[in-house]
Amino acid sequence: MHTARAKTLVSRWNGMNIYRGCVHGCVYCDSRSTCYRFTHPFEDVEVKENAPELLEEALRKRRAAAVISTGSMSDPYQPCEKELRLMGRCLELLYKYGFGASVITKSDLVLRDLDLFECIQQRAKSVLQMTLTVSDDKLSGILEPNVCSTSRRYEVLKAFQEREIPAVVWITPLLPFLTDTEENLRWLLDRCFDAGVRGIVCFNAGMTLRDGCREYYYKALDRHFPGMSEKYRKRYGNAYEVNSPRNAALMRLFHEQCEKYGVLHDPEQCFRYIADLPEKEPQISLFDGIAPGKP
Repeated sequence: MHTARAKTLVSRWNGMNIYRGCVHGCVYCDSRSTCYRFTHPFEDVEVKENAPELLEEALRKRRAAAVISTGSMSDPYQPCEKELRLMGRCLELLYKYGFGASVITKSDLVLRDLDLFECIQQRAKSVLQMTLTVSDDKLSGILEPNVCSTSRRYEVLKAFQEREIPAVVWITPLLPFLTDTEENLRWLLDRCFDAGVRGIVCFNAGMTLRDGCREYYYKALDRHFPGMSEKYRKRYGNAYEVNSPRNAALMRLFHEQCEKYGVLHDPEQCFRYIADLPEKEPQISLFDGIAPGKP
């Protein structure tokens, strides 16, 4: 971990990343790709120590409130967040200025801020975006070694459901020859439906592989599944889109089940739902009057 003073934080598309890099160790992570031009080792997480100050400056300048999203590049609930609490301070600022919050994470550390998400939901909007890809916790420990298990993430979804905070789940990637089974997909969908999620993002039954990501993924396959990387090379070469041989059948199942349970399943519909900020009547909350960063 190392610190840096960032110049900007919030993009024109209302996205932000407090950290750059990740220690979750997911073997399939696209953020490792060379196209993102990391100038430091991926696991040496860069901490934007002035993120709360930059966020407040950006929020003050905005003419209209919006949902601010984070986690698309690096999970905001890195282990160091437990002590640094940058995400928590940013959530307090989003609440203070009447903005919504959406976070993509695989970490149960997000439960620490559950009260804040509830307050933001009451005043504006909160959306938890949780990634679920592997039904088997043992296999998850191999593919996603430094993050909480899938079953624990399901418990997180249930905790947010109890507070009536909406969730969108990313069932991606479904790894060819490893997790691209009907059994795995049905298990994940059943947990999503039970947790009352509003939408599920699944572009295809497969994954993407780019330079940097591909090499890391194949090395992991060689360690844990001897011969598997050669199977990938023969079938996919250097393709970017790596779809499962079962893609058509699995996606048909996915869309049919989502239609049955009334869950959004078109990616663009999910993204519009996340970004939409409805008008709400002002409400008094236990966080009113608390300065950002203060317990």
